Amino acid sequence: MINIRAEVSRRMRDELRRHWDLVTIVVLTLILVPIIYFLPDNPLRIVIGLPFILFFPGYALIAFLFPEKKSIDVVERIALSFGLSIAVTPLIGLALNYTPFGIRLDPILACIGAFNMIFSIIAFYRRKRAEDPFLPIQLPAIFNSLKSNFKQGSKIDRLLNIILIVSIAASLIALVYVIAVPKQGEKFTEFYILGPDGKAHNYPTNLTVGENATVIIGIANHEYREVDYAVEIWLVDSSFVNNTTIVNHMYFFDSFSVRLAHTPVNLEGNWTPQWELRYNFSLEMPGQYKMWFLLFKDQMPFEGVRYQDYVNSGMASKIVDAVEGKILSLNLSMNVKE
Repeated sequence: MINIRAEVSRRMRDELRRHWDLVTIVVLTLILVPIIYFLPDNPLRIVIGLPFILFFPGYALIAFLFPEKKSIDVVERIALSFGLSIAVTPLIGLALNYTPFGIRLDPILACIGAFNMIFSIIAFYRRKRAEDPFLPIQLPAIFNSLKSNFKQGSKIDRLLNIILIVSIAASLIALVYVIAVPKQGEKFTEFYILGPDGKAHNYPTNLTVGENATVIIGIANHEYREVDYAVEIWLVDSSFVNNTTIVNHMYFFDSFSVRLAHTPVNLEGNWTPQWELRYNFSLEMPGQYKMWFLLFKDQMPFEGVRYQDYVNSGMASKIVDAVEGKILSLNLSMNVKE
């Protein structure tokens, strides 16, 4: 009984060695999952992640479709593996886009990993049933085949082969460089105002004199550096005549500053605020205004006298710039009654 078990175990090990390519795909897929979640900054994430996306899906699919050696040669298998991987991976992402899961890390990792493992396992059994199965890639055989074809070709063919090899090598080097030295993303700042319940509605726009009101002011720094932000709040009476903004009155209301470090954009999880201020205020001057919230970077906020009109002091240009989008700004229409 022990000898039978030992013999079965030996045969199984021999089969796994013969089909080490498919076994490698399954094992590396299983290894990649804990690396991504527990060691996200480990270089192995890139080393395994690249073939996981760009080679494994196509190779497993080719192994499933063409289990026999005579179907296609080694070079064609490698080329088709890259080509089909580039086709299959976006299709999986497109399918996920129409599901409740969306295009996020967890569903993409699960779907591509399942694709690689399922087709590798099915390909393994198809090879076992094939009369002349294709066995894993043998590098010396590939090298000798390429060397023989290179010698037999004409001078033009040799030149084209050299150009092709150089192009592939240059592409791989460029790919490694782009991954190793990722390009800095777009620099921007999030600036928003929410109602008192933390949502983008129920803003306090109809008030009486002296009535307490609340808004939530939020800022998030994605500038890839530490930034000193200044917020100025103005009550403005303006009009729009002949495509020109005319500021009639501009009353200073408040200002404050805050220093924020850079925070990366989170595309994989739920959005979370970096900095928010629950801003409580009351208006003592009746009328119809727009309350402008102006955001400046790397400068001190203007410190004026509350309710003083600064329209003739050059400050009106700030509102004009805000209307034209030159200054990051937000505004709320205010109707203040006595």
